[in-house]
Amino acid sequence: MRQLLLIFFLLPGIVKSQVNDDLIRQKVLHAGIIDSEFIFGKWNEKGGTETRLKYLGQVATKSGKSFKVMNSIWLWGLSCRATSRILIFDYQNRYVGEYFVGMTYDLPNKLSDGKLLFKNNERGDCDKKLVTVVDLKTGLPKQFFLKCKGDFGDIYSFSTED
Repeated sequence: MRQLLLIFFLLPGIVKSQVNDDLIRQKVLHAGIIDSEFIFGKWNEKGGTETRLKYLGQVATKSGKSFKVMNSIWLWGLSCRATSRILIFDYQNRYVGEYFVGMTYDLPNKLSDGKLLFKNNERGDCDKKLVTVVDLKTGLPKQFFLKCKGDFGDIYSFSTED
């Protein structure tokens, strides 16, 4: 009974502090401002959350489909953990899927001519000269390999779960 009361009193605060992801994503997509970061919420040491969204632009595939690409960073938890994703939407701003990436510095730096560009600027022990290019004009790859050094790097997979 005591646990139920605790949940009853804490739930409104938890729900109130969470940001509606779909709503803020739509705001950024409708603004359509490329390479500008929008910040929603405010992370702090007491456990607030913060979402950072950056619209990278739109790409038309060779098959005639059109996709919009957005970087998403969600800061949460007492130790300021981050969840980083590359979000994909269709031309009508409907969520299609995402690439969950391990670190904030694994997000693409830019979308140029239908290609995602990943630079190793902030990837500590990686070769700073290496640039990974993922061509979206041929469609959304099921996986891509993010180069680090030599033959080493990370594989990221496309997922349709939100």
